[in-house]
Amino acid sequence: MEKNSAIAVFESLSSPIRLDVFRLLVRQGPDGLVAGDIAASLDLPPSNLSFHLKALSQAGLLTVVQEGRFQRYRANMGLMQTVIDYLTAECCAGHPEQCGDLRLAPLCGPAEGGSPGVEK
Repeated sequence: MEKNSAIAVFESLSSPIRLDVFRLLVRQGPDGLVAGDIAASLDLPPSNLSFHLKALSQAGLLTVVQEGRFQRYRANMGLMQTVIDYLTAECCAGHPEQCGDLRLAPLCGPAEGGSPGVEK
């Protein structure tokens, strides 16, 4: 992962609403949620949510699949694992065995079109 890609992820998650949306979708795992269910769960107006879903999608944090007249959103857990790997790559000056097991084992299945991810 390049520094600018990591910055885009962090900038996207710096919004409280976007962070709430991402965490909600992480909890849903590979099933994800349609936009209306996200709005209802977080008590957000659909027009406001649309703006935030677009920002998260552009940062690569969400995948979206058209299902009839609905769009299903899923957290891109593969990208989050990449971010975690980026942040911990130089743990303990290149001796990660001294830091304990900071890497999380994949617990969730792959997102549609994504790679395996993790869930806290």
